[in-house]
Amino acid sequence: MQAFDYQRAFSRNIGWITEQEQAHLRGKRVAIAGMGGVGGFHLLTLARLGVGRFNIADLDVFEIENFNRQAGAVMSSVGAAKVDVLARMARDINPEADIGVFPHGVNAQNLDAFFRDVDLYIDGLDFFAFDARERVFAYCSEHGIPAVTVAPLGMSAALLNFLPGEMTFEDYFQVSGRPELDKAIRFLVGLAPALLHRHYLADPSRVNLKERRGPSTVMACQFCAGVAATEALKILLERGKVWAAPHGIQYDGYRNKFAHTWRPGGNSNPINRLAIAIAKRQLGL
Repeated sequence: MQAFDYQRAFSRNIGWITEQEQAHLRGKRVAIAGMGGVGGFHLLTLARLGVGRFNIADLDVFEIENFNRQAGAVMSSVGAAKVDVLARMARDINPEADIGVFPHGVNAQNLDAFFRDVDLYIDGLDFFAFDARERVFAYCSEHGIPAVTVAPLGMSAALLNFLPGEMTFEDYFQVSGRPELDKAIRFLVGLAPALLHRHYLADPSRVNLKERRGPSTVMACQFCAGVAATEALKILLERGKVWAAPHGIQYDGYRNKFAHTWRPGGNSNPINRLAIAIAKRQLGL
């Protein structure tokens, strides 16, 4: 069996990044909460980029319903903890990777440990994990940790960056203390103000925010991983333009469209407020 060699394994990255930058990525630690739809792809993409240290969290196990979109979902992983499966897959790419595994997800008790020595957070939490997401982004804001979220919507990826000294997650989404359905609407509107994905939903009955369910595609999850890893590269290497919220970017593969939005005030912006009001009316709220 051939021995692992870090320089050889990631040598084809060189050219788009320098050898010095590759060595820099080897020493960086990225935290990812959620190893499901997007989180698993985030981890594996960053592992192939040569990032050498991770903290990953998830409290769930793989089920057959995950097969359409999740990186670690295969017959042999059904019933297995997502964090264990993805950690093993990442170590198959880089056996030297330092991976901290948090099998109980992220909570108030383990946030300090989850974010210890972390250079960047990338969100992989389930859409409806509002409490955990608010807690994680608040921690990042308080401790100066850049945080990236890329949402898989339809067949598109919607990017928001929350950077130290810039607009916070709560300032943008304004979800704290609101009912869960209100949070879902505000999160959905804020994630992709351009709504590029709204034109081609084939069966609207499959979307039900009250029942916490909606359709998904693997294309969106893989788009998201590419976008998140590119933002990670720019942030970790301190090169390239990184747009912070209230700027948002969405690319939709189905419509071949790209949108760059700017919503000063986040969800208090008149355009977002109108979209929220329309969504509430449609839901009878």
